[in-house]
Amino acid sequence: MACASVVSSGSSQVANSGSEQDVQALINQRKLKRMLSNRESARRSRMRKQKHMDDLKAQVSQLQKENSQILIALNITTQHYAGVEAENSLLRTQLTELSSRLESLSELAYFMGGSSCNSLQTPDGFTAAWGSMVVNQLPIVASADRFQDCCYANL
Repeated sequence: MACASVVSSGSSQVANSGSEQDVQALINQRKLKRMLSNRESARRSRMRKQKHMDDLKAQVSQLQKENSQILIALNITTQHYAGVEAENSLLRTQLTELSSRLESLSELAYFMGGSSCNSLQTPDGFTAAWGSMVVNQLPIVASADRFQDCCYANL
């Protein structure tokens, strides 16, 4: 009987070691499955991260393009503004010069004819004669000699 108990205890150890091997194989299989799952999850995560980076790079490129277009438009607008400002300055200077000429001519007409040009003024402050003036007309120059001749002739 002792021999039978040794044999039965030996077969029990063989059965136990087979069961332990099955458990160990199952554990290893689960570890391998988890490892593969983690690898796949990491791969998907890297792909999402790469796609996000690509999207951000495309967005940066688009924003740089828009920024460049805005800068070009700003430069064009700034140049246009400078041109308009220069033209306005020129027009203001011409207005001052023409106003001065008008005043001189009014005074000259008063001394020559004894009447004022104020009666010919339009509501905007200019005389009716200025309305037909050509822009490229030569300047009217009055000499002092001519002025004195007119003044003494009226006396």
